[in-house]
Amino acid sequence: MISTRKARRVLFAAVLAALALLAACGDSTSSANRMTSFSAGDKAADSPGLFSVPADQVSHLQIVSVAPTRLERMLRLPGSVAYNAFTTTPVISQVSGPVSRIVVVPGQMVQRGQPMLYVSSPDYAQLRSNYLKARDTHALAHKNYARAKDLYEHHAIAQRDLEQAESVEVQAQADLEAAEQSLRIMGVTDPEATVNGRNSPEVAVHAPITGEVVERLVAPGQLLQSGNTQCFTISDMSSVWVMVNVYQQDLAYVHVGDPAVIHTDAYTGNFQGKISYLGAALDPSTHTLQARIVTHNPGEKLKKDMYVTALVRAGTIADALAVPDSALLRTPENEPFVYVARGENQFMQRVVKLGESQNGLTQIVSGLQPGERVVADGSLFIQFQNSLQH
Repeated sequence: MISTRKARRVLFAAVLAALALLAACGDSTSSANRMTSFSAGDKAADSPGLFSVPADQVSHLQIVSVAPTRLERMLRLPGSVAYNAFTTTPVISQVSGPVSRIVVVPGQMVQRGQPMLYVSSPDYAQLRSNYLKARDTHALAHKNYARAKDLYEHHAIAQRDLEQAESVEVQAQADLEAAEQSLRIMGVTDPEATVNGRNSPEVAVHAPITGEVVERLVAPGQLLQSGNTQCFTISDMSSVWVMVNVYQQDLAYVHVGDPAVIHTDAYTGNFQGKISYLGAALDPSTHTLQARIVTHNPGEKLKKDMYVTALVRAGTIADALAVPDSALLRTPENEPFVYVARGENQFMQRVVKLGESQNGLTQIVSGLQPGERVVADGSLFIQFQNSLQH
Protein backbone atom coordinates (compact mmCIF):
# COMPACT_ATOMS: atom_id res chain seq x y z
CA MET A 1 0.00 0.00 0.00
CA ILE A 2 2.84 2.41 0.89
CA SER A 3 4.69 1.67 -2.36
CA THR A 4 1.47 2.26 -4.34
CA ARG A 5 0.96 5.62 -2.68
CA LYS A 6 4.56 6.60 -3.38
CA ALA A 7 4.14 5.58 -7.01
CA ARG A 8 0.98 7.71 -7.28
CA ARG A 9 2.76 10.69 -5.76
CA VAL A 10 5.68 10.31 -8.17
CA LEU A 11 3.24 10.02 -11.07
CA PHE A 12 1.32 13.15 -10.00
CA ALA A 13 4.58 15.08 -9.65
CA ALA A 14 5.65 14.00 -13.10
CA VAL A 15 2.29 15.00 -14.60
CA LEU A 16 2.39 18.41 -12.92
CA ALA A 17 5.95 18.99 -14.13
CA ALA A 18 5.03 17.96 -17.69
CA LEU A 19 1.98 20.22 -17.69
CA ALA A 20 4.03 23.14 -16.38
CA LEU A 21 6.69 22.51 -19.04
CA LEU A 22 4.08 22.39 -21.79
CA ALA A 23 2.54 25.62 -20.53
CA ALA A 24 5.94 27.33 -20.46
CA CYS A 25 7.22 25.98 -23.77
CA GLY A 26 4.08 26.34 -25.87
CA ASP A 27 4.38 28.46 -29.02
CA SER A 28 3.65 32.15 -28.82
CA THR A 29 0.60 31.81 -31.01
CA SER A 30 -1.18 29.35 -28.70
CA SER A 31 -0.23 31.47 -25.68
CA ALA A 32 -1.68 34.55 -27.33
CA ASN A 33 -4.84 32.62 -28.19
CA ARG A 34 -5.25 31.52 -24.56
CA MET A 35 -4.75 35.06 -23.30
CA THR A 36 -7.20 36.40 -25.87
CA SER A 37 -9.75 33.76 -24.91
CA PHE A 38 -9.35 34.56 -21.18
CA SER A 39 -9.67 38.27 -21.70
CA ALA A 40 -12.81 37.76 -23.74
CA GLY A 41 -14.43 36.21 -20.72
CA ASP A 42 -15.48 32.90 -22.32
CA LYS A 43 -14.84 31.14 -19.00
CA ALA A 44 -16.01 33.26 -16.05
CA ALA A 45 -14.44 32.48 -12.67
CA ASP A 46 -17.77 32.24 -10.94
CA SER A 47 -19.38 29.83 -13.43
CA PRO A 48 -16.69 28.00 -15.39
CA GLY A 49 -17.59 25.49 -18.08
CA LEU A 50 -16.48 21.94 -18.60
CA PHE A 51 -12.82 21.03 -18.89
CA SER A 52 -11.11 17.72 -19.55
CA VAL A 53 -8.53 15.65 -17.70
CA PRO A 54 -6.42 13.05 -19.54
CA ALA A 55 -8.13 9.70 -19.28
CA ASP A 56 -5.03 8.01 -17.87
CA GLN A 57 -5.04 10.47 -14.94
CA VAL A 58 -8.69 10.07 -13.93
CA SER A 59 -7.97 6.73 -12.28
CA HIS A 60 -5.72 8.51 -9.78
CA LEU A 61 -8.56 10.72 -8.60
CA GLN A 62 -10.99 9.82 -5.84
CA ILE A 63 -14.49 10.59 -7.07
CA VAL A 64 -17.35 10.16 -4.57
CA SER A 65 -21.10 10.27 -5.03
CA VAL A 66 -23.11 12.78 -3.00
CA ALA A 67 -25.70 10.95 -0.91
CA PRO A 68 -27.91 11.93 2.05
CA THR A 69 -26.41 11.08 5.43
CA ARG A 70 -27.07 11.78 9.10
CA LEU A 71 -24.89 14.45 10.73
CA GLU A 72 -24.75 15.54 14.33
CA ARG A 73 -25.44 19.27 14.64
CA MET A 74 -22.60 21.05 16.44
CA LEU A 75 -22.91 24.72 17.29
CA ARG A 76 -19.72 26.72 17.79
CA LEU A 77 -20.56 29.47 20.24
CA PRO A 78 -18.12 32.19 21.31
CA GLY A 79 -18.02 33.08 24.98
CA SER A 80 -15.97 33.92 28.05
CA VAL A 81 -15.38 32.52 31.52
CA ALA A 82 -17.09 33.94 34.61
CA TYR A 83 -17.11 32.99 38.28
CA ASN A 84 -19.78 30.55 39.38
CA ALA A 85 -22.07 33.00 41.18
CA PHE A 86 -23.59 30.19 43.26
CA THR A 87 -20.19 29.49 44.85
CA THR A 88 -18.81 33.04 44.81
CA THR A 89 -19.36 35.81 47.34
CA PRO A 90 -18.03 39.32 47.96
CA VAL A 91 -16.47 39.99 51.34
CA ILE A 92 -18.11 43.20 52.61
CA SER A 93 -16.67 45.09 55.56
CA GLN A 94 -19.13 45.13 58.45
CA VAL A 95 -17.15 47.79 60.29
CA SER A 96 -15.96 51.30 59.48
CA GLY A 97 -12.40 52.49 59.87
CA PRO A 98 -8.94 52.28 58.28
CA VAL A 99 -7.39 48.94 57.32
CA SER A 100 -4.60 48.14 59.76
CA ARG A 101 -3.52 44.69 58.52
CA ILE A 102 -4.22 42.37 55.58
CA VAL A 103 -3.44 38.74 56.33
CA VAL A 104 -4.46 36.91 53.09
CA VAL A 105 -3.42 37.25 49.45
CA PRO A 106 -5.16 36.41 46.14
CA GLY A 107 -4.80 32.75 45.26
CA GLN A 108 -4.87 31.68 48.91
CA MET A 109 -7.45 29.19 50.14
CA VAL A 110 -9.40 30.34 53.19
CA GLN A 111 -11.83 28.62 55.52
CA ARG A 112 -15.13 30.02 56.65
CA GLY A 113 -14.62 32.28 59.68
CA GLN A 114 -10.90 32.81 59.00
CA PRO A 115 -9.67 36.43 59.53
CA MET A 116 -8.81 38.13 56.25
CA LEU A 117 -7.95 41.65 57.40
CA TYR A 118 -8.11 43.83 60.51
CA VAL A 119 -9.69 47.26 60.83
CA SER A 120 -8.89 49.86 63.48
CA SER A 121 -12.44 50.82 64.30
CA PRO A 122 -13.66 53.37 66.85
CA ASP A 123 -17.10 51.77 66.45
CA TYR A 124 -15.69 48.47 67.65
CA ALA A 125 -14.03 50.15 70.62
CA GLN A 126 -17.37 51.71 71.56
CA LEU A 127 -19.29 48.46 71.19
CA ARG A 128 -16.69 46.59 73.21
CA SER A 129 -17.02 49.18 75.96
CA ASN A 130 -20.82 48.88 75.88
CA TYR A 131 -20.53 45.10 76.16
CA LEU A 132 -18.22 45.30 79.17
CA LYS A 133 -20.57 47.72 80.92
CA ALA A 134 -23.63 45.61 80.14
CA ARG A 135 -21.82 42.49 81.32
CA ASP A 136 -20.90 44.01 84.66
CA THR A 137 -24.34 45.56 85.12
CA HIS A 138 -26.00 42.23 84.45
CA ALA A 139 -23.68 40.43 86.86
CA LEU A 140 -24.55 42.92 89.61
CA ALA A 141 -28.28 42.76 88.85
CA HIS A 142 -28.17 38.97 88.91
CA LYS A 143 -26.50 39.00 92.38
CA ASN A 144 -29.04 41.49 93.69
CA TYR A 145 -31.90 39.39 92.40
CA ALA A 146 -30.46 36.24 93.97
CA ARG A 147 -30.01 38.07 97.29
CA ALA A 148 -33.55 39.45 97.11
CA LYS A 149 -34.93 35.96 96.56
CA ASP A 150 -33.10 34.70 99.61
CA LEU A 151 -34.33 37.60 101.74
CA TYR A 152 -37.89 37.17 100.53
CA GLU A 153 -37.82 33.46 101.39
CA HIS A 154 -36.78 34.46 104.93
CA HIS A 155 -39.52 37.11 105.07
CA ALA A 156 -36.95 39.89 105.32
CA ILE A 157 -38.25 41.98 102.41
CA ALA A 158 -41.57 42.58 100.79
CA GLN A 159 -42.67 40.95 97.51
CA ARG A 160 -42.52 44.34 95.80
CA ASP A 161 -38.79 44.55 96.49
CA LEU A 162 -38.28 41.08 95.00
CA GLU A 163 -40.18 42.02 91.84
CA GLN A 164 -38.16 45.21 91.53
CA ALA A 165 -34.90 43.25 91.71
CA GLU A 166 -36.21 40.76 89.15
CA SER A 167 -37.14 43.58 86.75
CA VAL A 168 -33.69 45.12 87.02
CA GLU A 169 -32.09 41.76 86.33
CA VAL A 170 -34.27 41.18 83.23
CA GLN A 171 -33.44 44.63 81.83
CA ALA A 172 -29.75 44.08 82.45
CA GLN A 173 -29.98 40.72 80.65
CA ALA A 174 -31.61 42.40 77.65
CA ASP A 175 -28.91 45.07 77.51
CA LEU A 176 -26.20 42.42 77.69
CA GLU A 177 -27.74 40.43 74.83
CA ALA A 178 -28.06 43.56 72.69
CA ALA A 179 -24.42 44.46 73.28
CA GLU A 180 -23.37 40.91 72.51
CA GLN A 181 -25.34 40.82 69.25
CA SER A 182 -23.83 44.14 68.18
CA LEU A 183 -20.36 42.63 68.51
CA ARG A 184 -21.37 39.48 66.62
CA ILE A 185 -22.79 41.55 63.75
CA MET A 186 -19.47 43.36 63.60
CA GLY A 187 -17.73 40.03 63.18
CA VAL A 188 -16.72 39.16 66.75
CA THR A 189 -17.56 35.48 67.00
CA ASP A 190 -16.89 35.25 70.76
CA PRO A 191 -17.74 38.50 72.59
CA GLU A 192 -16.61 37.02 75.90
CA ALA A 193 -13.09 36.69 74.53
CA THR A 194 -12.91 40.48 74.26
CA VAL A 195 -13.09 40.75 78.04
CA ASN A 196 -9.74 39.03 78.64
CA GLY A 197 -8.17 40.12 75.32
CA ARG A 198 -5.87 43.03 74.80
CA ASN A 199 -7.46 46.43 74.71
CA SER A 200 -7.15 47.11 70.98
CA PRO A 201 -9.52 48.84 68.55
CA GLU A 202 -8.71 46.21 65.88
CA VAL A 203 -11.53 44.00 64.65
CA ALA A 204 -11.22 41.22 62.07
CA VAL A 205 -13.16 40.86 58.82
CA HIS A 206 -13.79 37.12 58.45
CA ALA A 207 -14.26 34.89 55.40
CA PRO A 208 -18.00 34.18 54.94
CA ILE A 209 -17.41 30.96 52.97
CA THR A 210 -14.65 28.47 52.23
CA GLY A 211 -12.92 29.05 48.91
CA GLU A 212 -10.12 30.78 47.05
CA VAL A 213 -9.36 34.49 47.34
CA VAL A 214 -9.68 35.58 43.72
CA GLU A 215 -9.68 39.36 44.20
CA ARG A 216 -8.32 41.85 46.73
CA LEU A 217 -9.93 45.26 46.46
CA VAL A 218 -8.50 47.18 49.43
CA ALA A 219 -5.08 48.31 50.61
CA PRO A 220 -3.56 48.97 54.06
CA GLY A 221 -4.68 52.31 55.41
CA GLN A 222 -7.75 52.48 53.19
CA LEU A 223 -10.84 53.80 54.96
CA LEU A 224 -13.69 51.31 54.92
CA GLN A 225 -17.39 52.07 55.21
CA SER A 226 -19.52 49.61 57.12
CA GLY A 227 -21.82 47.58 54.85
CA ASN A 228 -20.55 49.33 51.72
CA THR A 229 -16.89 48.57 51.04
CA GLN A 230 -16.06 45.27 49.30
CA CYS A 231 -12.69 44.00 50.49
CA PHE A 232 -12.27 40.64 48.70
CA THR A 233 -13.99 38.15 46.41
CA ILE A 234 -13.99 34.48 47.37
CA SER A 235 -14.92 31.77 44.87
CA ASP A 236 -14.86 27.99 44.61
CA MET A 237 -12.98 27.65 41.32
CA SER A 238 -13.60 23.91 40.95
CA SER A 239 -16.47 24.92 38.67
CA VAL A 240 -17.00 28.07 36.60
CA TRP A 241 -19.60 29.55 34.30
CA VAL A 242 -19.03 29.94 30.57
CA MET A 243 -21.26 32.67 29.17
CA VAL A 244 -21.85 32.10 25.45
CA ASN A 245 -23.84 33.94 22.80
CA VAL A 246 -26.36 31.94 20.78
CA TYR A 247 -27.24 33.34 17.37
CA GLN A 248 -30.90 33.91 16.64
CA GLN A 249 -31.08 31.31 13.87
CA ASP A 250 -29.74 28.63 16.25
CA LEU A 251 -32.16 29.21 19.15
CA ALA A 252 -34.42 26.32 18.16
CA TYR A 253 -31.53 23.85 18.55
CA VAL A 254 -30.30 24.88 22.01
CA HIS A 255 -31.90 23.59 25.21
CA VAL A 256 -31.15 23.52 28.92
CA GLY A 257 -29.24 20.33 29.67
CA ASP A 258 -27.47 20.07 26.30
CA PRO A 259 -23.86 18.87 26.75
CA ALA A 260 -21.06 21.21 25.71
CA VAL A 261 -17.32 20.92 25.13
CA ILE A 262 -15.29 24.00 26.01
CA HIS A 263 -12.12 24.80 24.08
CA THR A 264 -9.59 27.58 24.58
CA ASP A 265 -6.38 28.40 22.78
CA ALA A 266 -4.57 28.49 26.13
CA TYR A 267 -4.69 24.68 26.57
CA THR A 268 -4.69 21.62 24.34
CA GLY A 269 -7.38 19.73 26.26
CA ASN A 270 -11.11 20.36 26.47
CA PHE A 271 -13.49 20.97 29.36
CA GLN A 272 -16.90 19.38 29.80
CA GLY A 273 -20.10 21.16 30.80
CA LYS A 274 -23.85 21.52 30.32
CA ILE A 275 -26.15 24.40 29.49
CA SER A 276 -27.88 25.38 32.74
CA TYR A 277 -29.70 28.56 31.75
CA LEU A 278 -30.94 30.44 28.69
CA GLY A 279 -31.54 34.17 28.84
CA ALA A 280 -35.00 35.70 28.63
CA ALA A 281 -34.17 38.34 26.01
CA LEU A 282 -31.79 38.89 23.12
CA ASP A 283 -29.08 41.49 23.11
CA PRO A 284 -30.56 44.34 21.03
CA SER A 285 -27.21 45.21 19.46
CA THR A 286 -26.03 41.71 18.46
CA HIS A 287 -29.37 39.82 18.36
CA THR A 288 -27.81 36.97 20.30
CA LEU A 289 -29.10 35.20 23.38
CA GLN A 290 -26.79 34.67 26.33
CA ALA A 291 -26.61 31.14 27.65
CA ARG A 292 -24.85 29.86 30.74
CA ILE A 293 -22.79 26.68 30.77
CA VAL A 294 -21.66 25.19 34.08
CA THR A 295 -18.21 23.73 33.49
CA HIS A 296 -15.94 21.62 35.66
CA ASN A 297 -12.57 23.30 36.06
CA PRO A 298 -9.93 20.70 36.98
CA GLY A 299 -6.70 22.34 38.02
CA GLU A 300 -8.47 25.72 37.98
CA LYS A 301 -7.13 26.29 34.47
CA LEU A 302 -10.08 28.35 33.29
CA LYS A 303 -9.71 31.95 34.48
CA LYS A 304 -12.24 34.73 34.64
CA ASP A 305 -12.76 36.62 31.34
CA MET A 306 -10.81 34.01 29.35
CA TYR A 307 -12.10 33.73 25.76
CA VAL A 308 -13.40 30.27 24.87
CA THR A 309 -15.42 28.45 22.22
CA ALA A 310 -18.22 26.13 23.25
CA LEU A 311 -19.16 23.19 21.02
CA VAL A 312 -22.77 22.34 21.81
CA ARG A 313 -24.36 19.11 20.62
CA ALA A 314 -27.72 20.31 19.35
CA GLY A 315 -29.48 17.30 17.86
CA THR A 316 -28.91 15.79 14.43
CA ILE A 317 -29.44 16.78 10.81
CA ALA A 318 -31.34 14.13 8.87
CA ASP A 319 -30.71 13.61 5.13
CA ALA A 320 -27.78 16.02 5.01
CA LEU A 321 -25.73 16.15 1.83
CA ALA A 322 -22.06 15.96 2.80
CA VAL A 323 -18.73 15.72 0.99
CA PRO A 324 -15.21 14.95 2.28
CA ASP A 325 -13.30 17.99 3.48
CA SER A 326 -10.64 17.27 0.85
CA ALA A 327 -13.20 18.04 -1.88
CA LEU A 328 -13.59 21.67 -0.80
CA LEU A 329 -11.53 24.44 -2.36
CA ARG A 330 -11.76 28.25 -2.33
CA THR A 331 -12.07 30.78 -5.13
CA PRO A 332 -9.98 33.98 -5.11
CA GLU A 333 -13.08 35.61 -3.56
CA ASN A 334 -12.95 32.96 -0.77
CA GLU A 335 -16.12 31.24 -1.96
CA PRO A 336 -16.17 27.47 -1.36
CA PHE A 337 -16.50 25.24 -4.42
CA VAL A 338 -16.15 21.64 -5.54
CA TYR A 339 -15.38 19.93 -8.84
CA VAL A 340 -18.35 17.99 -10.20
CA ALA A 341 -17.66 15.08 -12.57
CA ARG A 342 -19.44 15.18 -15.93
CA GLY A 343 -18.96 12.06 -18.02
CA GLU A 344 -15.78 9.98 -17.93
CA ASN A 345 -13.09 12.67 -17.80
CA GLN A 346 -14.87 16.02 -17.78
CA PHE A 347 -15.34 18.23 -14.73
CA MET A 348 -17.04 21.49 -13.76
CA GLN A 349 -16.39 23.93 -10.95
CA ARG A 350 -19.46 24.42 -8.74
CA VAL A 351 -19.79 27.05 -5.99
CA VAL A 352 -21.54 25.63 -2.90
CA LYS A 353 -22.85 26.82 0.45
CA LEU A 354 -21.48 25.05 3.52
CA GLY A 355 -23.17 23.93 6.72
CA GLU A 356 -21.99 21.71 9.58
CA SER A 357 -18.52 20.14 9.51
CA GLN A 358 -17.38 17.16 11.56
CA ASN A 359 -15.40 13.93 11.35
CA GLY A 360 -13.91 14.84 7.97
CA LEU A 361 -17.27 15.60 6.34
CA THR A 362 -18.86 18.97 5.56
CA GLN A 363 -22.54 19.53 4.91
CA ILE A 364 -23.47 21.12 1.57
CA VAL A 365 -26.52 23.32 2.12
CA SER A 366 -26.92 24.29 -1.53
CA GLY A 367 -25.12 23.77 -4.84
CA LEU A 368 -25.26 19.98 -5.13
CA GLN A 369 -27.94 17.36 -5.74
CA PRO A 370 -28.07 13.76 -4.50
CA GLY A 371 -26.33 11.40 -6.89
CA GLU A 372 -23.88 13.95 -8.29
CA ARG A 373 -20.21 12.97 -8.21
CA VAL A 374 -17.46 15.24 -6.88
CA VAL A 375 -13.68 14.99 -6.74
CA ALA A 376 -12.32 14.32 -3.26
CA ASP A 377 -8.63 13.41 -3.16
CA GLY A 378 -6.94 15.01 -6.13
CA SER A 379 -9.06 18.17 -6.24
CA LEU A 380 -5.91 20.32 -6.13
CA PHE A 381 -4.63 18.57 -9.27
CA ILE A 382 -7.98 19.24 -10.95
CA GLN A 383 -7.71 22.91 -10.00
CA PHE A 384 -4.25 23.09 -11.59
CA GLN A 385 -5.49 21.35 -14.72
CA ASN A 386 -8.44 23.74 -14.93
CA SER A 387 -6.15 26.76 -14.65
CA LEU A 388 -4.02 25.50 -17.55
CA GLN A 389 -7.02 25.09 -19.84
CA HIS A 390 -8.21 28.61 -19.01
